[in-house]
Amino acid sequence: MAGRLVIVGAGQAAFAMAAKLRALKDERPILILGEEPVLPYQRPPLSKKYLLGEMEFDRLLFRPEAWYAENAVEIRLGVTVTRIDRAAKTVVLESGEAISYETLALVTGATPRRLPASAGGDLAGIYTMRSKADADRLAGEMQAGRRLLVIGGGYIGLEAAAVARKLGLEVTVIEMAPRILQRVAAPETARTMREIHEAEGVTIRENTGLRTLVGTDGHVSGAELSDGTVIPVDIVIAGIGVTANDRLAAEAGLETANGIVVDAFARTADPAIYAAGDCTVLPWKGQRIRLESVQNAIDQAEAAAAAMAGGSEPYEARPWFWSDQYEVKLQIAGFNLGYDETLVRPGLKPDSSSVWYFREGRLIACDAINDARAYVVAKRMIELGITPDKSLVRDPEADLKALLKA
Repeated sequence: MAGRLVIVGAGQAAFAMAAKLRALKDERPILILGEEPVLPYQRPPLSKKYLLGEMEFDRLLFRPEAWYAENAVEIRLGVTVTRIDRAAKTVVLESGEAISYETLALVTGATPRRLPASAGGDLAGIYTMRSKADADRLAGEMQAGRRLLVIGGGYIGLEAAAVARKLGLEVTVIEMAPRILQRVAAPETARTMREIHEAEGVTIRENTGLRTLVGTDGHVSGAELSDGTVIPVDIVIAGIGVTANDRLAAEAGLETANGIVVDAFARTADPAIYAAGDCTVLPWKGQRIRLESVQNAIDQAEAAAAAMAGGSEPYEARPWFWSDQYEVKLQIAGFNLGYDETLVRPGLKPDSSSVWYFREGRLIACDAINDARAYVVAKRMIELGITPDKSLVRDPEADLKALLKA
């Protein structure tokens, strides 16, 4: 079909891109191709309220089915794209069907890493958390009194641990690094989050890896850890990171680097092909980064849509993230890459604090734990390029808004 935009992937970025084009009054034909058999939905609540049974799946949908027809967005679910033919400007489905495009957008997301079979990864009872199907499979296993092993002390693993404790499971988290959140947070933030989990009854073992899982009748029943101890296990959740879904791009000859390399307009080296979201590597402050976040999926997809519609504004990522664990809300402003100094600011409320990150004296990020005011002010400072007086940051009585004005 002439002028058609084909979007491969049906997650947050796909919906954001299509909705933005329609908001910009772009009338080109749009076709979304999704592997999952369900309409585009929010992923973050899957591992929290949905898994806890506090939210029905329909509430996770970005829009009901009628929205797509009303906005002339065709969507085909349960289909897999196996190949891109750049010369013919077609994508080929697993069925062999070739679909033509004028513009192609790859918003294929990322896939959780799985444990290798050599470590017992082929046993039943081992789960990852990414999709509705993952959550549905896991929900039947999350029963009070069962023993859960979480492999990986990043945000995904810790969020899973929090939900499991709420449901009454016995939870052990192992992290092979010296501390949890090693890659993504300062020691101060990690220590606070560890204390929160331990107070809830979670066992956290740092500097501890998995040697192998042990099975009984094909189902996981134990775990041999790197220190030689063996612990009984009924369920395992692997939170050991994700891999960008860049195979289609790589096989089509586009540049990849654990992600599809794009420019500031979300364009690949092929002017007819864009990419956005977790599957991309994008330019940011003179370097290439991957941002695995809902915020980036939305913002980058909307920037791509604007570029497709003739806009000339480059996308400048303004990272922010969040993590809900128990009744604790951790909000993260900025990107702490390369920080060389941190300051801790006690909050005015009990159990609230913030960690401020600096690089070469400049504020670059902030972790706010149950401290929304610190998060909002720090985020604004980072966006405006303001670095506050560090002595005032340390003082919980200092007015944060005054810091912003200063």
